[in-house]
Amino acid sequence: MFRFAIIMLLCGCIPVIESQSLNDPQPVDTAAQFDGFDEKHHRTEIKALIGLDPIQYEWCAAFVNSILELHYIPGSETVSKHPLLARSFLKWGESVEEPKLGDIVIFTRNNSNWKGHVGFYIESAVIDGVPSYIVLGGNQDDMINYKGYPVSRLLGIRRIPLDED
Repeated sequence: MFRFAIIMLLCGCIPVIESQSLNDPQPVDTAAQFDGFDEKHHRTEIKALIGLDPIQYEWCAAFVNSILELHYIPGSETVSKHPLLARSFLKWGESVEEPKLGDIVIFTRNNSNWKGHVGFYIESAVIDGVPSYIVLGGNQDDMINYKGYPVSRLLGIRRIPLDED
């Protein structure tokens, strides 16, 4: 809870309440509050949020995990020994075929069989004739922003588990 208070103080973000319902802020809403934060000008704030120096690490998965943590949702550390890898989310949550706002989307990176990218799905679009998903994520050109990724690079779509309480 202390880390949460520090993050909210540094970022001036709206606090997230502990119980979740459909009317409560969703993780994607919280992530949107960091839109435009970049490694150079917001290094301290990003480091407080994700627990890593964004200049020293690839941090897209750390961003998603940190946003989930702010909502008391267990992240990819519950299913992987390597939660800082984007592909750790391939085992997390519920697999779905069609994305909806706030789902976690995982993409390939380069030709690597272990590297990837992860973020929150926003919407589908056609960019320069290429079907794409608009993603809100961290470490997208060294910042938190909205960016399009070709659907052809998609590895998986994962839905945030619903609280059974």
